[in-house]
Amino acid sequence: MSGERKQVLLRLDPAVHDAIARWAAGELRSVNSQIEILLRDALAKAGRLPKEVGPLPRRGRPPLA
Repeated sequence: MSGERKQVLLRLDPAVHDAIARWAAGELRSVNSQIEILLRDALAKAGRLPKEVGPLPRRGRPPLA
């Protein structure tokens, strides 16, 4: 697979979005990253996560050397 990321329009109930936003903020993540983590976890739990799926790209500042 290429390194290209897919964009998806997602419509959520406002209360669901607010709950995900609070959870993401508590873990210092964006809402988008939190949703991707939830989807990956659900796929893995269902035994449907493709083997070729790589790790999430690291965001933010690079680690100190």
